[in-house]
Amino acid sequence: MSGRAIRLGRLLQPTGKAVIVACDHGMFDGPHAGMEDLAAMLPRIGDGADGILLSPGMLRHVQAYFGRREAPLPICRLNFNTVFCFHMGYTGSICAPLFRPEDALAAGAEAVLVCLTLGSASEATDARNAELFTELCTASHRLGLPVIGEYFPHSHLTKNADAFQAEIKIGVRMLAELGADCIKTFYTKDFREVTSTCPIPIFGLGAEKTPTDYDALRLAEAQMAAGASGVVFGRNAVQASHPAHFIAALQDIVKRGATAADAAAHHHLTRQQ
Repeated sequence: MSGRAIRLGRLLQPTGKAVIVACDHGMFDGPHAGMEDLAAMLPRIGDGADGILLSPGMLRHVQAYFGRREAPLPICRLNFNTVFCFHMGYTGSICAPLFRPEDALAAGAEAVLVCLTLGSASEATDARNAELFTELCTASHRLGLPVIGEYFPHSHLTKNADAFQAEIKIGVRMLAELGADCIKTFYTKDFREVTSTCPIPIFGLGAEKTPTDYDALRLAEAQMAAGASGVVFGRNAVQASHPAHFIAALQDIVKRGATAADAAAHHHLTRQQ
């Protein structure tokens, strides 16, 4: 068994599914509510997640959290994408390599995430974005690091449901073809079509903060019912009314097939705003 398989197994086994908490927003947006101090935040969310997504630069500030046997796997984002810089008004969807896989490995990462955006209206940009993804994926695999590919559409807030569906379906299959080990992407109107035409695990992301914890749990339930292999939730987990309870409820939905209603009731999460 390779180092890559061992690390991927630690994330996904024994069920083949995973709950990941994302707290890498500061790479693009600065400090979100609840994420101002990651060293203080991580103990509040507990050890219930299978993995934590963050930047290599922040990993060195939270070594005490990850330097324990029971800690979730640290997953580091390697590249920058202007599509995330909503407050800066960028429209080019340009990806850039900020960290090398060996830098992430040296920092303590057990897996990495690499983002891909296409449809930028520039063939040169799209080709370079795909080239960059493949370069980082191949280099990560040489070091035994599994790669979570992230497909994030260009101008995602302005696309209609049909266009969004078509782009996600094509984009995630491309990531699999380019070498990703699993994928993080948006939930779509027919997510089953997306998951059934991609040969590797797909994690549904949480996107915007939902009005209530229950709404976020219902999203996770829908994603799993449509063939997802887990979730990657950021603000919906970190800003939950009780983050540790919320993550435990996610685990019940993802790993044990619980409904959102049952998971919310079991972990004492309100349905009210």
